[in-house]
Amino acid sequence: MTLLVDTCTFLWLAADDPKLSATARSSCVSPENQVYLSALSAWEIAVKYRLGRLPLPVPPHVYVESRREWLGLAPLALEENCAVHDARLPPLHRDPFDRGLVAQAILHGMTIVTPDPAIHAYPAPTLW
Repeated sequence: MTLLVDTCTFLWLAADDPKLSATARSSCVSPENQVYLSALSAWEIAVKYRLGRLPLPVPPHVYVESRREWLGLAPLALEENCAVHDARLPPLHRDPFDRGLVAQAILHGMTIVTPDPAIHAYPAPTLW
């Protein structure tokens, strides 16, 4: 399965947080799955860190890459077709980062690993 972790899933995986569901954890570490972290999540982490809403042990430019590599996640760039796909999505979620993840999942045929019920309402496969 090809998985796209949302931002909180990545942060919880990186911190081994108990908020992460057992299904999400096992799916993200299974060698049978290809697991990706979007540039959108890296951007969201950087913004929240800058605003003082996300404490990290090291700055985001160090944290995101080191944790992504440690977890064995592949990076996923944001392509133009995914960015403009936002205009085709129904207004179920107001967060532009999450809407971007939905667009990427739809256009790349990925399953989003997320606890967010608003994301579950979109026509993209989800797992939690």
